[in-house]
Parts: sequence; structure tokens; C-alpha cells
Amino acid sequence: MRLRPHRATLGRSASLVVNSSRRELVFETGKGIFDAFIKYNDNFGRITRRAKSRFETRDWRGGERDFGERIELYTKSVDRTVAALSRHLDSQGIARDFWHDVKTSFGERVDGVADGAFCKTYFNSVSRCLFQTVGADPQTEFLDMRFNVRDAQRHALDHKSYVIWDSLAPAVSQLFNDFAFEVGFADIARDQTRIIETLTESTTQLANGSEILRLDFLPATFYQSTSAYLIGQIFWPHHSAPLVIEFKHHEAGIELGQILMGVDDISILFGFTRSYFFVDLEPVEGAIFFIHSILPHKPIDELYTVLGRVRQGKTERYRQFTSHLANCQDRFVTAEGDRGLVMIVFTLPSYDLVFKVIRDRFGFPKNSTRDDVIAKYQLVFKHDRAGRLIDTQEFTHIGFPLEKFDPAVITELLEQAAESSRIDGDQLVIKHLYVERRLRPLNLFLRECERAVGEAAVIDYGHALKDLARTNVFPGDLLLKNFGVTRHGRVIFYDYDELCLVTDCNFREVPPARFEEDEMRPDPWFYVNGNDIFPEEFMRFLAMDENYRAVFLAHHSALLTVEFWRALKLQHLASASAVLPTGFKPGPGSRQAKHTSVRAGR
Repeated sequence: MRLRPHRATLGRSASLVVNSSRRELVFETGKGIFDAFIKYNDNFGRITRRAKSRFETRDWRGGERDFGERIELYTKSVDRTVAALSRHLDSQGIARDFWHDVKTSFGERVDGVADGAFCKTYFNSVSRCLFQTVGADPQTEFLDMRFNVRDAQRHALDHKSYVIWDSLAPAVSQLFNDFAFEVGFADIARDQTRIIETLTESTTQLANGSEILRLDFLPATFYQSTSAYLIGQIFWPHHSAPLVIEFKHHEAGIELGQILMGVDDISILFGFTRSYFFVDLEPVEGAIFFIHSILPHKPIDELYTVLGRVRQGKTERYRQFTSHLANCQDRFVTAEGDRGLVMIVFTLPSYDLVFKVIRDRFGFPKNSTRDDVIAKYQLVFKHDRAGRLIDTQEFTHIGFPLEKFDPAVITELLEQAAESSRIDGDQLVIKHLYVERRLRPLNLFLRECERAVGEAAVIDYGHALKDLARTNVFPGDLLLKNFGVTRHGRVIFYDYDELCLVTDCNFREVPPARFEEDEMRPDPWFYVNGNDIFPEEFMRFLAMDENYRAVFLAHHSALLTVEFWRALKLQHLASASAVLPTGFKPGPGSRQAKHTSVRAGR
């Protein structure tokens, strides 16, 4: 069921609103915010539904524009709503006691409605802008909006179910018909056969040869970057496993990509390093309920975020974290790793997040500005992350209990990030910060792990550079401390202040030295422009021992050549997309034959 608007109310004349009774004014204000949310949500759906035609026509550039446009929708809509309220409400209209009445009336109407939490989050965004709220204010905003399993079950989506009797072939054929595209497959018989063989093999490995009972799929296709996915579940008599089928669209037609049945691999697909999906499913909480049932350890906030509901993901993350903070005994400390020249980074040891605050002044040799850094984070926010850029959420005017901080962190924030930090009573208020998942810095990881694990990480570090380059991203700073390792062993880039586009770089060879003394100088003997990159010097920045260097060179020596980068740059300049399609890649050490099942009925 889709929420529907009433006739718009925020455009009414000021005189009508001012002369209304308080009760009518409360009603009209709440209804106006609700209608504004519905308009935003309809626009979100309109852009989302374009994904199918973008995929079918291979219009990757159009898909990238849709990605950026959809991200910007929320802030633009909230800003318009706030401006309308400011124009049409008198001083009584934005008094806190009046707004509390609006909140109560609004909540009574959306409680229990499918995706009603989205409405409340939108209300909170409007409220925080109107009142310039610091921290959380229970009088003017909704605070208890935890994911409600009972509501999610009540609003569960109807699945497409395929009951298996004597053969998988009819079910797979029907699956292709139900999720048909407007363009043909390069070889549909080959692709269907591959699915049947893969599922049959999985039965031998996972269910001791038991018969497959049925396949369930969510009723809409998930689009991400240049891939399309069917998200489902396979059932045997006593077990079930998640099932994800990927499709790619090449010049020859649509082709089957990966078939994923491992919980870890599918968790990565729905993880904090992936671009947001485009999928037309309502209510969203029904989709969240299904995905969480096949990925029970995946945080709810990450699922909201990866489905494109970024603000709801932020709301859920904030709620979960503040609940933990109120009940934990530890304190914020400086995050492990090398001290940042641009950011102050702190963390709560008992919770896997880091908090990053921009310094007032950057350490040498950084020459960028605060605005430059914010622009880099905005670029990442709207760019394909290729599974190699960590998702970072931006928060403003957040209050933390002073007692929860190590004194050294407070001192550093107040002395070196005074533009963003201040003490207000018993709260440390941070005007602007970034929040992201905590990873183990790669340089520390390599010192601590076993040699075989370290070699795998070094190899994946090279793959990370290549994956980023294929999405037109150059990290700028290749130091190992700027990369982290996830629990799945994937190497992720998370330091964005020097990030740039491959197409903006000038890849050069180091000119020959004029004299022997030139090579001994600390500074170059030749002119270097701001966007000049010298690939042959990359190894100087990689603080690896000789064995790790040898492993890296054995797998990724091309990264040290000008030819590799220039060829890639030319591909991007000539391509119809900023992404050179590669499809989803399972994590290091993953094998498609190594599945993880969950019990049936979860």
C-alpha cells in the first residue's frame, strides 16, 4: 500500500493560516508536512523506477544522474517544507508547545501505517531545521522509532514462490518470465542451465542431497550500478539459504552474472561499501524484514541505507548507538592508527563506529581547505563505491555526554577542532562530524596477522586500487594507513581528503635525472603540477616488508606503470559510463561452493 497525500496545504495564504484556530492550525501544519513527505516519496519512487529502462538500454550515464538526483531529493524537499512553514506560520506557529501538539497529532495518524517511521523521520528533519535542535529534543521530535518486527511482519511483502516437484527447469523458466526484461538474453538456455546446475550442486553440499522444496523471491528486481539482482531464498526440508542471482547487460544481450548463496558474500552486496540499490518495493519495512531474515547479522540501519533510504538509515544508526551509549561503561578514546592530519578520529571501544571531525588547521604537507574536504565526501556520497569506499554519514549539532569522553579527546577537540566543538553544560556539542564503520587500519592489520592472511590482504589492496580506478576514482594517498580491512577480509579505502577522479589526473613518467646528485635530492629536480601522478613511485608509499612487496608486485605490477593508468583514463573518457562494468566480486577467500545456510522458516 502506498501512502497517499491530501490536497496540499502549505501553499495556503498566510492570512488563512494565521486566522485559523489553534486546533485547525495544528491539523493543517501536520497535514502539510505529511503531504510534503508524500510528494518526496513519490518523486523518490519515480526516479527509482527508471532503473529498469536504464539497465535495458545500457544508459549508465543516465543511471548515474538518477543516483545523484535521488540523493539530493530529501534535503531539497525538507528545505522547501521548512521555507513554506516559515512563511505561513506566525510566531505562535513555531512555539515549542504548539509544535508538540503538531507532533502528537502527526504521530497519532502515522502510527502503525506501513513505513510510518519514514514520515516521522521526515517530521524530525523539518523540526530540527525549524528549531536548530542540538542533540535530541523529545518535545519537538520523535525519538523512539526502533524497527518494529511486529509491524514489519504485518506489512510483509508477498513473495514470488516457485514450488519444485520433479525438476527445477519449469521453475527457473517461470522465474525468467516473471522477471522479464524488454531486451533479450545473449543465451537464455545457457543461463537457465547454469542456474539449475548451481542449485543442484548446492543441494549436495548443503542439504546432503535432499530435494529442493521451493524458491522464494522478493517481487521486484534490485538494480545497483550496472547490475540487476533477484533476491530470494532456497528451501530444503530442514534448511534454507539466501539466493541472489545477478544479471549483466553486455552488447550481445543480457547475461547471467554471479549466483550467490553464501551469507558472507550476500552480506557484502548489502554492505556499507556498496552503492545504493534502486528497487521499487513498498512498504520498505517489508523488504527489510525479508532481507534481515536471510542476513540475520546485518544491522537494520545498513539495510535501510543500502536500499537508498539514507535518512532512515541515519535515524536507525543514531537510535541504536545512543541506546548503547546510555548503557555502556567505556568512554570515547582516540581511534587506533596513525594520527590524522585532516581529521580528529575517536571511537567507543565497545561499538564498531568511528567519529571524524575536521581539524581547524591541517598538518603539513596538506594544503586543502575545510570546504575541499567536505566536497570530497560529497563526491563519494554521490559516486559508485564499487565495494571499496566506505559509506560515511554526515551528522550536525550532535550532543554527547561529557562524562563519556577520555579527557585527551576533549582537549584535542576543543583545541584543534574549535570551529566544530564546544561544551554546553554537561554535553560536548559537535557542530559537524562524519560517522562510519570502524575497520582495522591495513598497516596495523599487516603487523598483527598471520603471513598467509597478510598476503591475501596485500593482494586485495591491489584489487581495491583497480576496482576504484574502474569507477574513475584515484585515492590520491596510497598509504596503507588510509585503508582498512573488514571482517570479511576486504580492503576498503576510507580517507577521502585527497581523493580525485582518474580523468582529472595527469599520469607521468619520472624524467631521467640530469646529474647523479639529482636522485639524492629530497625534492624533485623537475616541475610537478598539482594533478601530476607518477605510478612508478607508488612503492615508496607502501610500507611493506620485502615479502609483502614481492607478493604485491607478482599480482599488481601493472599498477606501477603509466600505461595502465593512461589506458584506463582513455577508457573512462570514451565510455558512456563513469563505471567500467565488472559485476559483483565475492570477498577474498570466498568460494561459491562454500555456502552458509540458515534454518528454514527464519
